[in-house]
Amino acid sequence: MEALHPRVIRSWAMFDWANSAFALVITVAVFPAYFSSLSPDELNILGMQLPSSSVYAYSISLAYLLIAFASPLFSGIADYAGRRMFFLRFFTIVGGLACMGLFGFFSPSTWWVGILFFMLGIIGFSGSLVFYNSFLPLITTEDQYDKVSALGFAYGYIGSVLLLIFNLVMIQKPEWFGLSDAGWASRVTFVMVGLWWIGFGFLSFRRLPKDNKTVIRWQTVRNGYKEIVQVFRSVLKQKFIVRFLASFFFYSAGVQTVLFLASTFAEQELEFSSSELIMTILILQIVAIGGAYLFASWSNKWGNKSSIIAMLVIWLSICILGFFLESKPQFYILAAFVGLVMGGIQSQSRSTFSKLLEENEEDVSSYFSFYDLVEKIAIVLGTFSYGFIGQWTGGLRNSLLSLAVFFLIGLVLFFSIKVQHAKSYD
Repeated sequence: MEALHPRVIRSWAMFDWANSAFALVITVAVFPAYFSSLSPDELNILGMQLPSSSVYAYSISLAYLLIAFASPLFSGIADYAGRRMFFLRFFTIVGGLACMGLFGFFSPSTWWVGILFFMLGIIGFSGSLVFYNSFLPLITTEDQYDKVSALGFAYGYIGSVLLLIFNLVMIQKPEWFGLSDAGWASRVTFVMVGLWWIGFGFLSFRRLPKDNKTVIRWQTVRNGYKEIVQVFRSVLKQKFIVRFLASFFFYSAGVQTVLFLASTFAEQELEFSSSELIMTILILQIVAIGGAYLFASWSNKWGNKSSIIAMLVIWLSICILGFFLESKPQFYILAAFVGLVMGGIQSQSRSTFSKLLEENEEDVSSYFSFYDLVEKIAIVLGTFSYGFIGQWTGGLRNSLLSLAVFFLIGLVLFFSIKVQHAKSYD
């Protein structure tokens, strides 16, 4: 296929600009600290007293478990009935409205409101990604996958950082904006993220390929499910994809858990304040922009395999060193390394998987749904184990060390993949 107009590629990348506001401001920077400061230390869940940090981790696990079961069917329908853009819009709206719903979390007794809408936001975010990612093979050629994938992440980092800087000023100086305190400013921030996500998301949709719709009937739903099953069987026959996804499963469990729960670790283990956390995250995001392009360039020169292996070694080192952290300066240094590899590992994983698909593959949404399903189940495993180990050992350091095991397994499995060129995997 010929690459589409650069404006189409920029429009695709703009969706990363839109939804990365949730990934940064809600899941990493503002909401974790807000939830931790406002919710009770222990929460009653079904008659059990659980640490709020574990409940937070479990809520992430449950949200990803729910969307993991649902998204394969949605993506099968998207391929069969031409609803890729429909579902991308739907999950964008769900996620954006969920962010606005967090405004109702204003006291310790309303902690459940925060958890509920946080989970809905995750469902909207993760649900949209499979359809967003599936546009990549449709808008550019294989030789440009690494570059275009990195462009999306760069847009996401820049846009989310700009919004976070404004939110940081608003939280630190609420009186400048006519707000009574930082709590009010945080709640207004949640609403702003929702508006940002929906607004820029629909701006992005204008130039993306349109749906080629057919009527959805019960037969369509059944055929959509059958398509997912067929893709699953097809994947199992392609050992190069199986090997990649096995490795991807384990290292994604580590990557996504670190990104979700690093703020909680810093606050509870190192007593970081909200402003210190946000400043750290800003530095991390800025470094991540360069990191995404650095490893895209590395991949272009020496291949995806060496690029991903290098990043996995860094991730493994981060988890081991994190166990021994004693001071805030040490955390800042480690955060910089997280920034260096966090965008690169996600960008390279997405582009590598795109290269594994057959040229002119019609069921791209279903293939990316399978890729996305692997990542979602990995997040369930990672966040649940993080919360469980933290709950039963009484500290998050052991939880962080356990993530090193996931990276080690992923690294070992990735060595078994022999990459010769774009589509030659043994």
